[in-house]
Amino acid sequence: MKKLSYLLFIIAPLLLHSCAPRVTRLVTYPAFYEEQRPLSIIVMPPINKTTNVDAKENFYITMSRTLCERGYYVVSPFLAMEMFQAESAYDAELFIEAPLNMFHEVTGADLALFTTILDWRKSTIGAKVVVKVEYILRSTVSNETIFQRTGTITYDKSINSGGGGLAGLLVNVAASAIATAAQSYLPVADACNAAILSDIPAGKYHPSHDIDKSEPAGPKTVTRTVK
Repeated sequence: MKKLSYLLFIIAPLLLHSCAPRVTRLVTYPAFYEEQRPLSIIVMPPINKTTNVDAKENFYITMSRTLCERGYYVVSPFLAMEMFQAESAYDAELFIEAPLNMFHEVTGADLALFTTILDWRKSTIGAKVVVKVEYILRSTVSNETIFQRTGTITYDKSINSGGGGLAGLLVNVAASAIATAAQSYLPVADACNAAILSDIPAGKYHPSHDIDKSEPAGPKTVTRTVK
């Protein structure tokens, strides 16, 4: 009897946790469902807090595709970049907490997407690229933050030649090192965007628009390994 009571004591919290309702997208991102907006997004230049000088520009050109796939119109990144440079707005740090109404007036965008690259490093031995990025979507009308997630994505490009012993290990390490050294930033950035932005409620141009309210929202912090 004591063993049964002890077993129930251990299992009960697990059962309650598994039965607990998950928070829906409607509860987590209510602004996306109000007045059937937003419809369009402008991507701000990434804020690069790493020592990788190429991360900012390489990451910037990858974000539009994922947003379009989620059903949103994205202001042309090339036209937007020309505007940023002409108006001395290339440093998104100046706007991440400032009023954004001017971007709505000039481009018609409902949202501005800010990204902060917190980590971007390669591990030659392990043939892995580790990226940590924070994503923030702010309304250009109300200036409120309506979406915020941080993702740590490990992009694994390790190669196994199938060889055994020390010689096989050395071959694998050498091949992986070459693969990592030659690794383009674009697949890494794409993997990070897909993992984080997939939680955004579907936009007007997506089949699931306005019918994904009951789907569970993902966690605010994501850690994932992709190949």
